[in-house]
Amino acid sequence: MTILVTGARGKVGQAIIARLHAAGLPVRAASANPAELTVPAGVEAVELALDHPTGAALDGVRQVFLYPDPTGIDAFIKSAQAAGVEHVVLLSSSSVLDPDAETDPLASHSLKVEQALAASDLVHTFLRPDAFASNALGWAYLIGQNLPIQLAYPDADIAPIHPDDIADIAVEALTGDSLKGRAVTLTGGQALTFRRQLAVLSEVLGRDIPLVEITHAEAEQQMSQYMPAPMVASLLALWAAASAAPAAVADTTQTLLGTPARTFEQWARDNAAAFQQ
Repeated sequence: MTILVTGARGKVGQAIIARLHAAGLPVRAASANPAELTVPAGVEAVELALDHPTGAALDGVRQVFLYPDPTGIDAFIKSAQAAGVEHVVLLSSSSVLDPDAETDPLASHSLKVEQALAASDLVHTFLRPDAFASNALGWAYLIGQNLPIQLAYPDADIAPIHPDDIADIAVEALTGDSLKGRAVTLTGGQALTFRRQLAVLSEVLGRDIPLVEITHAEAEQQMSQYMPAPMVASLLALWAAASAAPAAVADTTQTLLGTPARTFEQWARDNAAAFQQ
């Protein structure tokens, strides 16, 4: 019973592959560019494009860990059903629960995949993480250069989840029964504002990280230089809303697996080198 892991170049996908392989389970890594994959010895790497999935990638597969790409999802579902896939674990997003998820450029990406799976005959599990702790890598260059972090909403409150926690939960969803068929919202165990996250990074790195509060318009202008305007608007609206109320802690590894959730400080220590000059 082979487990197929898509998005195998990503940190979560890599961590899932490593865990499954270490447990002696048959796992296959899939990517549109398999030659670029780094996988443990003995793990098969295969090419898979969702809009034209090949039988070789799905041959003998019964479980799939799926990254949310609506492009070609209908073709993938059809091929998965024909190949005898029994269960799909989707890395979705908590944003699909927002009232405007259908039109939001961030949420709609995952929502379309959820809807396609829900309309299929495949058993499906939806993992809906909130903000990743690794989003803080967006500050890495500036911190490494000792430049200030400019934020319009420094007090936006979130409960960031360590990617390794997502991997642990995904492995349980793929190999156990406790999460099968469920949709779970995932967070870390502690709510932290951006201001507090920067303070944690400062403590870990042993040096000050200057924070400058800017206006919404200034942030919009800056962010528009490297991402589409609809996405900028979505993110800024999200952070503005998160500044108005404390973040909710949802399911964690503690509630789902009985193991303590990794902290943002733990993530920062794991990745301190990324913030060095």
